[in-house]
Amino acid sequence: MTDRADTEDTRRWYLVQLKPNGLARAETNLKRQGYTLFMPRMPRSRRRSGRFVSGLEPVFPGYLFVCFDPAQSGWRAINSTYGVARLVVLDGQTPSPVPQAIIDGLRARCGDDGVLQPRAEVRPGDKVRTLSGPFADFVGTVEEVRPGDRAILLMEFMGRETRIQSGLDGLELM
Repeated sequence: MTDRADTEDTRRWYLVQLKPNGLARAETNLKRQGYTLFMPRMPRSRRRSGRFVSGLEPVFPGYLFVCFDPAQSGWRAINSTYGVARLVVLDGQTPSPVPQAIIDGLRARCGDDGVLQPRAEVRPGDKVRTLSGPFADFVGTVEEVRPGDRAILLMEFMGRETRIQSGLDGLELM
């Protein structure tokens, strides 16, 4: 079996819609065909028969990310794979790639086993570095954490402290 990881520079990630209860079957058959798969999972507790049961559930139920080179003709077989409903197509012709930044962000928050790690708790007084936006790579102190995943930061500019609002996703603890 050949691993399709040979052409990493031309490979892109695509979204596959699964048939109902088709996850295990699709994973098995796509791996058998040599595709690289990614399905982030997260721990969840559900109530079953009057008690709570913990387990791992997909972050995006009914969908799976698959990596392949669209220049190779073999990708069309994905649509006829057991467990797969179809590749997500937005323009009506070819599968639409998922932006690499989304995949990189998800993979950065997932462990080696594909389980989504909880975001580090940001608390007032913590030193953080901004990751994106006009203040990327600036270091500040968290003054307040607001609902809606927002934080008020104190940053020093030209000798005085300035308040800046930022999303928690764009912050890294120092």
